[in-house]
Amino acid sequence: MTNPEGLKYTREHEWIKVEGDKGRVGITHYAQDQLGDVVFVELPKSGRSLRQMEAFGVVESVKAVSDLYCPVSGEVVEINTALEKQPELVNQDPYGKGWMIVVKLRNAKELDNLMTAQQYTAYLERGAK
Repeated sequence: MTNPEGLKYTREHEWIKVEGDKGRVGITHYAQDQLGDVVFVELPKSGRSLRQMEAFGVVESVKAVSDLYCPVSGEVVEINTALEKQPELVNQDPYGKGWMIVVKLRNAKELDNLMTAQQYTAYLERGAK
């Protein structure tokens, strides 16, 4: 699977799609593939303030439990409540219905610390874990 253009990526395999002054966050296809079947997702409450690369939740699969990291600093303004009843959406549609949180960006310059789709693809090809 190719990594969608127009998103920014972290070394921990999260993505962010900037929508005005907000960013929609999820995990990449690579991440969900490595995890296997996702059985539980723990997300923060709306209103929580996060720093760039601060853990904001947990994804649990049949193989492992992994922390989720926020690509940018900001305030959580929306969570994907569908994941409470359907955590498998993370596997089925990681860049669509499997999104996790929306964050109001505190500092858009932090996006410069993240990778483009091409950079992330090269990162994976170099054997990222």
